[in-house]
Amino acid sequence: MVPIKSAEKAQPSILRSEILARIPWMIHGFSTRAGGFSRAYGGKTFNLGFTQQDSRIAVERNRAAFLSQLGALSDKKQWPMVTLRQIHSDLIHCVNELPKEPLVGDGLITRLPGILLGIQTADCLPVILVDTKQRAVGVFHAGWRGTVKRIVEKGVGEMRRCFGTLPKNVKATIGSGIHACCYDVGPEVRQQFESQFAYAEKLFREIKESDPVREKYPLLFMTARAPGHSELPTKIFLDLVEANRHQLIDAGVSPNNISASPLCTACRPDLLFSYRAEKGATGRMMAVAGIRKALTGKG
Repeated sequence: MVPIKSAEKAQPSILRSEILARIPWMIHGFSTRAGGFSRAYGGKTFNLGFTQQDSRIAVERNRAAFLSQLGALSDKKQWPMVTLRQIHSDLIHCVNELPKEPLVGDGLITRLPGILLGIQTADCLPVILVDTKQRAVGVFHAGWRGTVKRIVEKGVGEMRRCFGTLPKNVKATIGSGIHACCYDVGPEVRQQFESQFAYAEKLFREIKESDPVREKYPLLFMTARAPGHSELPTKIFLDLVEANRHQLIDAGVSPNNISASPLCTACRPDLLFSYRAEKGATGRMMAVAGIRKALTGKG
């Protein structure tokens, strides 16, 4: 992921995927929290979600700056952007025209030029898929619930159904989200993954919680039960990035055509919004993708 730099202070810092940046006919970008007009989350932040803590005017200004810096303009007018009311589902909409009513779900695909598809995140993974032959794009919101429902795997299938997409022609980028270093989950989450994926064991790791006091004074924690000491709880960590990478490969996408951001939202609340690290009081980032209109006489 490489940043787009801006000379204007109010403008955002945007990340782009190197693998997608080579495709001349598409526009894409992953926002960060840097820059912007919002004051709700400490300093000037680039919140793109209509959250309770932020003002609508600030978010609208942020969104306009985002689209402008991406270069999503036609005849000096900004492209319309299609978004979703996200519900942690596997619902995917094929956008053939601008929707008249708000859409509900967690995935959008299109072959329509001159519009942007956008999804919001603040720990969940944003995933962009591009069919380089059919000139089609898709954006997906993949939290653990969407992942266990195979949303990106189904996304490849929906692009094939709607556009004739062949997986060998798909390039995919997984944007910044919470990584295995920080994403501790409950045993019920692991059980759901184990019920769906034969490789689920590879997606989890366990770490026993440490306690300096217990280590220094072990006799204080003696119990009458074998083995004589009360046990510290075990924390379970999920590798959401690898889970989605595995789904893409299972769907037929070449591993060489899949890239993933190394940035963890929970580790980098200075640069990225993180629902967990900020205990729910945070903004939203956005991942967008769109198709440029073909020039007359050119492909």
